[in-house]
Amino acid sequence: MHVDVSRPADRYSPLYFLASLGAGGLSVTFFMYLFFWVDHPAHPVPVFEDVARVFLAGGLPVQGMIVLAYLGITILAFVHYKLLIWNIVQYRRLKGTPKWHELTTTNAETQLLAMPLTLAMAVNVGFVLGLALVPRLWSVVEYLFPLALIAFALVGWIAFRQLGDFLGRVLTRGGVFDVTAHNSFAQLLPTFALAMVAVGFAAPAAMSEVPLTAGVSLIGSTFFGVAAMLYGVVAAITGFNSMLHYGTSRESGPTLLVVIPIMTVLGIMFLRQEHGMSHTFDAEIAGIETLVFLSRLLAVQVVFLLLGLVVLNRQGYWGQYIFGTENSSGAYALVCPGVALSVMLHFWLNAGLVGAGLVTKFSPGFWAISGLAVSIQFVMVWFVWHLNRRHFGHARRAEPVPAE
Repeated sequence: MHVDVSRPADRYSPLYFLASLGAGGLSVTFFMYLFFWVDHPAHPVPVFEDVARVFLAGGLPVQGMIVLAYLGITILAFVHYKLLIWNIVQYRRLKGTPKWHELTTTNAETQLLAMPLTLAMAVNVGFVLGLALVPRLWSVVEYLFPLALIAFALVGWIAFRQLGDFLGRVLTRGGVFDVTAHNSFAQLLPTFALAMVAVGFAAPAAMSEVPLTAGVSLIGSTFFGVAAMLYGVVAAITGFNSMLHYGTSRESGPTLLVVIPIMTVLGIMFLRQEHGMSHTFDAEIAGIETLVFLSRLLAVQVVFLLLGLVVLNRQGYWGQYIFGTENSSGAYALVCPGVALSVMLHFWLNAGLVGAGLVTKFSPGFWAISGLAVSIQFVMVWFVWHLNRRHFGHARRAEPVPAE
């Protein structure tokens, strides 16, 4: 008799990179507390010295908020890098196996893009940790920006190489792409990966005082952003067409919500570019323009949130893969939309409503919208814990099966 005591994560899929991605995104959500609630007039983003000054001068609520932010940033960053290392080890072991051959000869090949997507997040999380924890980082930040651009360029090269392998195969050999298995937004994962590279590439544009650095950042982020949008339009249209013909794949249902993080990531990219054009190149951008732009992105997110929830509820996804007896690595795709919606609400409020003068900072209305963003964030923290316990926790003893 043979007894299976393996964990779901032991049946490895590249989609487990999304477990690391979700933890990294949640780490960044706690940085939003510092970014929007801690005064940092001398820097475009809060640095260690800004936080220390506000902590020492603030009352108990302010100090509690900062402590919570630091706990969230550091703990979730640890989980992010721990799962990233585990994924890289498992990814390397997967190469050359029959499962690898299956992945690289079917529609599922684009799952490999979860790796550069998470690597790009790892660079972003590293920068957040540096800002929050390293004293006097800003004195050498202009030397770090070129290194960051090189890092994102390398991640972008990995993403393009993997995407090129996939497109080169399906566009030169007829009949190898299964349209009947294209009935989801799973093919939008490359768009998400390229968009994550783009938003990272745009960071120096918003923060560098060196025009050349900011200019390279603007050009590079535009390239990756446009590439993401072009691929996304094609993948979304063809995927939706397949869903209308064959219905949405049950296990891939969460991919309907991937549009939400893509909108947030591209939105932040555009905001960083706008700040760089305004701060470094003297372009004039009105606050109301930013509000309208962010409102459009938020509207797209809400529409796809409603669509995704309708499909997931009708399919019984929650009872099957989240709270039921079955497990799917694709369930981690549900973390990113919640994280992205929380971050978008922060930007919509602070860069949009406050920037346009419609809401006063730290007013009751301000805290009401901030509270909504924080509530979504904590639901996602619980959700990550829940999924990690199911997929990476103690192995569950399965029913005995006859030995061969």
